[in-house]
Amino acid sequence: MKRSGWVAWLRLLAGLGILVALVWHLGSQAFLAGLRRIDTVTLLAALGIGVLTTVCSAWRWCLVARGLGLRLPLGRAVADYYRALFLNAALPGGVLGDVHRAVHHGRSSGDLGRGVRAVALERTAGQVVLLVTGAVVLLVRPSPVLAPVVRFLASPAVALSVAAAGLLVLAVAVRLRRRRGASRGERALRTVVAEARQGLLARGVWPGVALSSAAVLAGYLGMFVLAARVAGATAPTAELVPLVVLALLAMALPLNVGGWGPREGVAAWAFGAAGLGAAQGLTTAVIYGVLAFVASLPGAAVLLARVSPLSTARPATSGAVPRQAERPPLAAATGMIRQRAAEVPSAVAGGVRSQTSQATAARGDTS
Repeated sequence: MKRSGWVAWLRLLAGLGILVALVWHLGSQAFLAGLRRIDTVTLLAALGIGVLTTVCSAWRWCLVARGLGLRLPLGRAVADYYRALFLNAALPGGVLGDVHRAVHHGRSSGDLGRGVRAVALERTAGQVVLLVTGAVVLLVRPSPVLAPVVRFLASPAVALSVAAAGLLVLAVAVRLRRRRGASRGERALRTVVAEARQGLLARGVWPGVALSSAAVLAGYLGMFVLAARVAGATAPTAELVPLVVLALLAMALPLNVGGWGPREGVAAWAFGAAGLGAAQGLTTAVIYGVLAFVASLPGAAVLLARVSPLSTARPATSGAVPRQAERPPLAAATGMIRQRAAEVPSAVAGGVRSQTSQATAARGDTS
C-alpha cells in the first residue's frame, strides 16, 4: 500500500478512536439523546441555513476562479458545491467532495492545475476567516476555556514551532526574490503566490471573498447554536460562541470520519470546561453533525441527476456526421426521380425536333 493510503487509514482510525473514547467515557446516551431531540422544524431550519452557507460558499468559489481566469457560473457552482458537501459528509476523510469538485472543474475548464488551486484557495480563505474570528472571539470574550487555550498557545513548544515556521517562510521568500533562475519547486511556489494574489487579494476579489466568508461563518455559528438549544443548553449565546468556535476549528483537523471525531471531542471538552457538562457538549456536536448532513442532502439530488441514465445518454449517431450535412435517402431518391422525369420531356422534344427536320429535308430533296 502506498504512503498516502496508509496516511488516509491512520486519519480514519484516529477519528474512530476519538468517537470510541467518547462513548467509553460518556456512554452512548449522549448520541441517542441528540438523535431523539431533533424534530421537523429543526431540520427545516438546518436546510435554510444550508442554503445560505452553500450559496455564499459557491459565490466565494466563483470569485476566486474568475480571479484566476477560469469561467464558473454561479448556478453551476452552487450545484457542484452541494454535491461536494454531500460527498464530504457521506465519505470518510471529509475532503473527498472538495477533491472531486476541484478535479471536475479543472477538467471542464481545460486547466486542471488551476482548477485545483482555485478550490484550494477558496477553502483557505474560509479557514483564514475562521482562524481570525476565532482568535478575536477567544481574546475578547472571557470564557473558562480561554485559560487552557492560552496556556497551550503560550507554551514553549508552540512558540518555537511558530517562530521556526515564520523563519522558514521568510527565508523562502528572500531566496525567491534574489534568485533569477529558479528550480521547478520554486517556480511552482511562485505560481501559487501569484495566483493567491490574483484569486484572493485582487482589488475586485477580496471584498467579496471576505463578505462571503463572514456570511458562511455566521451560518455555521448559527447552526451550532441551534444544535446547542436543541440539546437543552440554556447558557447565553455570548457564552456559547467561544465554545462553538473551538468546535468549528477542530473540524479543520484531517482526523475525522465524514466530519465526525475531533468536533465531538473538542465540544465535549469545551462544554465540560465551561461548566455546561461534557455530555451536553457531545450531544450538541452530534445534533450539529446530523443537521449538517441534512443541509447537504440537496447534493445527493445533484449527484443522482448527474449520474442518471437520462442525463448521460447520448444519441447513437453522436459520433457520425450530423444529419443536416447528409442527404436523406428518401429526399435523394425523390430528387433523382424528379431529375429523370425532367429529362424525359426534353428527350421527347429533342426526338420530335429531329424527326421534323428529317422530314423537311426529305421534302426538299424530292422537290
